[in-house]
Amino acid sequence: MGQSTSFKSLVISRISCAGIVAGLAVAVTVPASSQAPEGRQRGTAETPAAKEDQGIPIPPETNSVTKHDWSAGGQTIHYTATAGNLLIRDEQDKANGSIFYVAYTEDGADAKNRPVTFFYNGGPGAATIWLHMGSLGPVRVITQSPEATGPAPFEWVQNPQSLIDKSDLVFIDAPLCGFSRAVGKGTAKDFAGTDQDIHAFEKFIVRYLTVNQRWNSPKFLFGESYGTTRSAGLVAALQNDGIEFNGVTLLSSILNYNRRNPGLDYEAVGYIPSFAAIAYHYKKVKTNVSMAEWVQQARVFARGPYNEALQQGDKLPAAEFDAMAAKVAAITGLSVEYVKESKLRISATRFRKELLRGDERTLGRYDARFMGWDSDAAGENPGYDPSDTGISGVYVGAFHDYIQRELKYMSQEPYYLSGPGLNQAWDFKHRPPGPPAAGGGRGGEQTAPDVAVDLSDAMRKNPHLHVFSANGYFDLATPFFSTEYDLSHMDLPAKLVGNVQFGYYPAGHMVYLNVEALKELKADMVKFYALAQQH
Repeated sequence: MGQSTSFKSLVISRISCAGIVAGLAVAVTVPASSQAPEGRQRGTAETPAAKEDQGIPIPPETNSVTKHDWSAGGQTIHYTATAGNLLIRDEQDKANGSIFYVAYTEDGADAKNRPVTFFYNGGPGAATIWLHMGSLGPVRVITQSPEATGPAPFEWVQNPQSLIDKSDLVFIDAPLCGFSRAVGKGTAKDFAGTDQDIHAFEKFIVRYLTVNQRWNSPKFLFGESYGTTRSAGLVAALQNDGIEFNGVTLLSSILNYNRRNPGLDYEAVGYIPSFAAIAYHYKKVKTNVSMAEWVQQARVFARGPYNEALQQGDKLPAAEFDAMAAKVAAITGLSVEYVKESKLRISATRFRKELLRGDERTLGRYDARFMGWDSDAAGENPGYDPSDTGISGVYVGAFHDYIQRELKYMSQEPYYLSGPGLNQAWDFKHRPPGPPAAGGGRGGEQTAPDVAVDLSDAMRKNPHLHVFSANGYFDLATPFFSTEYDLSHMDLPAKLVGNVQFGYYPAGHMVYLNVEALKELKADMVKFYALAQQH
């Protein structure tokens, strides 16, 4: 999930489908160094001893291994689920982090031809419960989205749209989130930052590839929200260390923090197409075209007449100001008077309060399909996000029940949806790849993250790398038009521009949580994986 400078850990879902969870065959908890071969969870003799260093006790690398079946479209996959932890080390080769993960691997598959995909959520500092239980994993929770889901008992079902038929799946909790912890002399400072986080994930991936003998497998990253910031920097870091990836999926992206400061016209321009899509959804605009066509008209308006008007600032003539306010109102569904009072610049927060003000309803930030009621209908901003509160309970309850009963993973530690204080302590400085530019410049210089630079660097060095950008029309956290701008300004050579592809879905920040959008996403993923594995 995303915010302008921070991301929350609770998000929304829209899923309703009947089914059953795959049957459990075997459940054991063993050190990583002695796992069953059929799960390909073999360890090495490198597992650190528990008394390696002073400080927080260092746990052994252990796993709970269970057997399952997944069936869809006439195909059955026999797979192993492995829930456990791997240790990562600091520059002195001392264990400083224990990273929790759940891996789903096809039994008996040839690792050389079987892709492995690493999944993670955003935050920064959010656990991966949402992607794990809602997206392309073998199971997903059932909710009443976009209505608020009721209390327990909760249900999860076999996910017919899982990517398990195309790739092994590894869901990773970021350091200090979920069951991941700092150990030894590790502290929050080792992980609470853009570059620190990238390095930690790189170490985990290297460890996983080594323990499970997956160095020769096709490799993919799948990040959501701040996880896209991580992915762009991570794939570049891995590439620079000789670890090439086939593809990166960016779901609901935020790539450039330098353009997301309050007051900048870039922010206002970036939201116009999202406002247009949401107004279309609620029938607040007058048009006979499809939503895709309506959004395209909004794109043209935003980058052209609207942007030009904002650039004039206070010098925009009064007649042109009035005409522009009328156009903005027609596209966004707001009143002309309100647009004028807002000086043509509509914030996402105010839009959520204003669009349905006459109905005394507010909209969700992460998914504007969700509606809420505020105690103060006359207020300026929504009092809460109904796309958060409407689903958090079902995800938390279903996840704990699933990993305990089905994956047989038990822990005495609490599962942190968001690492305590991690988001607030985050260091947003980032050093992009490359040496310092002559006379200054951004090459090698620490700035706020613009990881589109990293992604461009990785694609130039690995021209076979493919990128898929998945976007929800109703996402007011990471608007798709801003993502389009960032990904189309990477200064790629013409031959590589086609390596970046886009998908758009009738959903919010978590695209896959609309079950119809999930079907579309899975179809796009199948095509993307086939393309990214061509030579």
